[in-house]
Amino acid sequence: MSGRRSFLDEIDIKILNLLQEDCRTSLDKIAEQLPVAKSTVQYRIKRLEEEGIIEGYHAKINASKLGYDLLVAVNVRANFGPGYHDKVGNKLAQLPGVIAVYFIFGESDFIVLIRGKDRRELFKKMKMLYDLEGIERVNTNVVTEIIKDNPRIIFNLEKQP
Repeated sequence: MSGRRSFLDEIDIKILNLLQEDCRTSLDKIAEQLPVAKSTVQYRIKRLEEEGIIEGYHAKINASKLGYDLLVAVNVRANFGPGYHDKVGNKLAQLPGVIAVYFIFGESDFIVLIRGKDRRELFKKMKMLYDLEGIERVNTNVVTEIIKDNPRIIFNLEKQP
C-alpha cells in the first residue's frame, strides 16, 4: 500500500504511543493495556507497517556515552540547478558522521547534523563536506547543549473543536 492514511483511530494512536515509548513492548502487554485482543494489536501493527506509518524499530543510543560528544548543525547553500537538491542532498547523506540531512527553504538549502568524537575527526568530516561538488557556502554551528531531542510524534487523543 502507498499514500497517506486518511485517519488513525484511538486504538492505532495508542499502539503508536506505546511502541514509541518502548518498541520492545510485547503484543500481549499492548493488548492488555488497551484493552483489545492480541490478534487486533497484531493486525493493526502489520497494517501500520504496510502503510509505511511504522517504518522500523530502533534502539535510542546515548552518543555521548560512546564518545561522540561533538554535534554540529551545518547550514549548507548549494549551487542551484536542475535536481540540485536531490544530487547534493544524497551526497551529503553519504558523508561519514552525518546523522540527518534536511532540505529547507530559506537562506540555506540544507541543514546537516554531524557527530564526531573529537575536533580532529570532526574537522576531517567537515573538510569532506566543504570539498563536495555543488557546495557554494557553509555555516557551521557547534551544539553546546542538547535541550530536547525527541523524534517521537506526540498524539493528542482529545477531540478537537
